[in-house]
Amino acid sequence: MPGHPPLNPAAKLDPVDLRILGEIQREGRITKIALAERVGLSPTPCWTRLKRLEDIGLVTGYHARIALKALGPVTTVFVEITLGSHRQADFEKFEAAIRAEPAITSCWSLGGGVDYLLKVVTRDIDSYQRIVDRLLEVEIGIDRYFTYIVTRTVKDDPELPLHSLLGDAG
Repeated sequence: MPGHPPLNPAAKLDPVDLRILGEIQREGRITKIALAERVGLSPTPCWTRLKRLEDIGLVTGYHARIALKALGPVTTVFVEITLGSHRQADFEKFEAAIRAEPAITSCWSLGGGVDYLLKVVTRDIDSYQRIVDRLLEVEIGIDRYFTYIVTRTVKDDPELPLHSLLGDAG
């Protein structure tokens, strides 16, 4: 979260904090009273803990999961991108263009043989190709790209495995 110093919040979390994070991950619109009941606290201390988790930047927002297919056809595409040049200015130019494209819902910078991995969510393959054509036309440094079309979603879980990330694999 902007304005917050880098910290290792894992060292300051206890099991109750983890239960709070787990519950709001599953149900962001949970009431204060229901959250308190689920984590075994009274409402005021529970709310105080949640506010602390927000204040230190661990909780960055509350979001709804939208059933996109209920709105109409949806195509998800993963794209590997390799840039032609690897100067800092090239990366910055590419990343600025990617941030400006709403259909690109995720972008990861990678180590290894590929520079970036993009997730593109669009109506169909034609829409996807128009986005790629536009990105190539504005000359943001793309040397090569490889397209992978999602044919079926096996798992798409937004919940983070908090306990295993913090060392408790059980």
